[in-house]
Amino acid sequence: MDQRAAFDQVVKPKILNRIALRHRLLSRMTLGFAAGALTVLTFPPFSLLLLVPVAYSAFFVGLRDLSLGRAFLVGWAFGLGQFGFGISWIAESFYVEAERFGAMAIPAVAGLSAGLAIFPAIAAALFAEIARRGALGSLLACLLFTTSWTATEWLRGHVLTGFPWNLAGYALADYAALRQTAAWVGSYGLSFLSVFVAALPGAAVMTSGRQRLTVSLMALAGIATMWAVGTLRLQSDAQQPPGVDLRIVQGNIPQEEKWAPENREATFARYVELSTQPGDFDVLLWPETAFPGFLDEDTEARDRIAAALPDGSMLLTGVPDRVPSEDGTRYFNTVQAFGETGRILTGYAKHHLVPFGEYVPFRGWLPIERLTAGLGDFTPGPGPRTLALPGVPLVAVAICYEIIFPSHVVDDLFRPDWIFNATNDAWFGTSIGPEQHLASARMRAVEEGLPVIRAANTGISAVIDANGDLVARLGNGETGVIDAALPSAHPSTLYARFGDWALLALIFTTWAVGLAAGLVGTHRCNKRTRTEKKSCW
Repeated sequence: MDQRAAFDQVVKPKILNRIALRHRLLSRMTLGFAAGALTVLTFPPFSLLLLVPVAYSAFFVGLRDLSLGRAFLVGWAFGLGQFGFGISWIAESFYVEAERFGAMAIPAVAGLSAGLAIFPAIAAALFAEIARRGALGSLLACLLFTTSWTATEWLRGHVLTGFPWNLAGYALADYAALRQTAAWVGSYGLSFLSVFVAALPGAAVMTSGRQRLTVSLMALAGIATMWAVGTLRLQSDAQQPPGVDLRIVQGNIPQEEKWAPENREATFARYVELSTQPGDFDVLLWPETAFPGFLDEDTEARDRIAAALPDGSMLLTGVPDRVPSEDGTRYFNTVQAFGETGRILTGYAKHHLVPFGEYVPFRGWLPIERLTAGLGDFTPGPGPRTLALPGVPLVAVAICYEIIFPSHVVDDLFRPDWIFNATNDAWFGTSIGPEQHLASARMRAVEEGLPVIRAANTGISAVIDANGDLVARLGNGETGVIDAALPSAHPSTLYARFGDWALLALIFTTWAVGLAAGLVGTHRCNKRTRTEKKSCW
């Protein structure tokens, strides 16, 4: 055999095979990126439900016959598409002080997206590694794909303080009956059900004959069951309304003007003026840091608030607070309650702080400034707390993005009757960020069976009932008030009592079953498939 013949018979096929493998990987990564980008359109404000099965079925099918490393890359591409577009609104916060932080906007979004994309990448790699170990069948493979996704989504909500934004289940946030399942299984459980049903069409594509029909019918049955269960909950009787009238004030102060010393009086005057519009209320609600200063130290401001409050009413408002200590002054982001005399009744300090917004992690090691103005990092509060106020049902407080954390909003030992979410989304302008934030608040209402009352500086302020329905809202960029009665609560939900423990048990059980089924069914795989480390589904 001459050199030419040896090259054609031995070397050339290897080169062509490597090129084909790289081309296939690039094609799968491109498919993954596109599928991830599509998921953004499944979340509010778009809520295009038909895209849910398209995105997750494409992702599921795209992982077929991939090794662990290649599946990781495809999953990372999916996450890059999902987060690169889904959290692009974060760039808006860097342009509030564009001369200081504007140049960091795109690198920050790209870096955060690349980091968050690791979670879908781990899910894909984990699934591919389990799948290639034996003959799973398309249906069991679909279940393992779903559990891997849900496990890493749960980790995303907890690792390094967590960021459970745009969970897969939030695609159902705008669909009243479908989102009610979260009252039993929470938002992570809703993600499990949503992704499983959404990936079934992909499983059907990879089967044939009667099995394809069975898998397709399972998808329809899953949707029908979720709808039926949700409809029954919507028709169930809630507790009696507490008979409390609320007024929510949305001052609509642009972030770049909010803390300017020359605008402080105008900002405060706008809130007082809106609060004194005709109408009766028992509780007045102002958003996060509505008062641009330390209200507990400002007697004149508290006197003006007292003059604006009707007899027997009170104010709940977001304000910064500071406390001297041996280590220097400590600053807190708080909600404080003031009675009709201007006296402080009680308060709550935010415990889940925003990294780089309210504190800098590893300060002293990272040469990075906080995005928010202030004299120092905020100190976290002790945790969820239920406030007891005179003449008002027990209330839990969540400040800003604390509302995005499932099972971390309410004090488990002292259940409240409603949740007050004070927030300032002015940082994110007119982007899709505030709508996505609102979706999280609606899901907390369903999970806990409690109404959520939202006061936002520039929007979106809202009254959300215990089913997650919007009773009233003020849109982004609007100035005004919402006068509404406090909605009634549901009895404590299954999720409020047990949290994510049942879901985590299901995840580990499914993995164990998948591994066992793979080991038992390995003999069905032919020698070529096992040698090439391809999956048998």
